[in-house]
Amino acid sequence: MICRDVQELIHGYVDGELDLVRNLEMERHLHQCAACSGMEGRLRALRTAMSGSLPYFHPPAGMEGRIRAGLRAAAQPEGRAPHFGLHWQWIGVAATLLLAVAGTWQVALMNRRPGDAEILAREATASHVRSLMASHLADVLSSDRHTVKPWFNGKLDFSPAVNDFADRGFALVGGRLDYLDNRSVAALVYQRRKHVINLFVWPAPREPDSGVQQSSRQGYNLLHWTKGHMAYWAVSDLNAGELESFATLVRSAE
Repeated sequence: MICRDVQELIHGYVDGELDLVRNLEMERHLHQCAACSGMEGRLRALRTAMSGSLPYFHPPAGMEGRIRAGLRAAAQPEGRAPHFGLHWQWIGVAATLLLAVAGTWQVALMNRRPGDAEILAREATASHVRSLMASHLADVLSSDRHTVKPWFNGKLDFSPAVNDFADRGFALVGGRLDYLDNRSVAALVYQRRKHVINLFVWPAPREPDSGVQQSSRQGYNLLHWTKGHMAYWAVSDLNAGELESFATLVRSAE
C-alpha cells in the first residue's frame, strides 16, 4: 500500500469502516510512514474535537402541534379566497424548520461513531490476526508463568496476572507487548488443541466490575469483562462455549 492509497482510505479507517484486510494494510503502512501517521492523528483529533463541541438542538415541547395548527389555520375553507400572505408565511416557517431538522440530523451523522466496545473489538481482532499472520505470537515463549510474568517488568506500567491452565486444557504459551485502547497492553497467549487464544489485559481504573460480554467478528469469538479495575479481552477462533470456559478460569484466578 502506498501513500496515495492510504489518503483515499484514511477517512474510512478512522471511522472504522474498512474490512479486516484493508485495516491491517493501513496499520502496517501507518507504522512505517510518519507523514500518513500524522494525517491519521490530525483526523482523529479533529473527530474528537467535533464530537465533543458541536451542539445538538432538541425541538421545544409542543412545536409539532403548533406547526400543524398553523398549517390548518392557513388552509382556506371552500368558497373563500385564499389569504396568500398567511399561506406562504406558514410554508416558509415549515420549510425553515425542515432545514433545521435536516441540519441537526447531518450534525448527528457527523458525530456518530462506533461505540467503545465496537472499536476495541475491531482492534483486538486485528491484533489477534496480525499476531498469527506475522508469526509474532509471543515476545517471550514459555509455559512457565514465573518466566512470563517477570518478562513484563519495566515494559509496562502495571504487572499483569499470569496463570497456566494446562491441567484444564488451556496451556500458557507465552506473552508479548501489544497496543490497544491507545495504550500498551499485555497479550497473554494460550493454546487449546490447535486454537490460539490471545488474552489482552490492561488497567481500567475508572471502570466497575462487569460480567462477561460475548461478541463475534469476522469468524472470531470475543469475550470481554472488567474485574479489579483491569480490562480483559479474549479473542480466538475457538468455539464460544470453550472460550467461555477459558474466561471462567481466568476470572476465578484473578
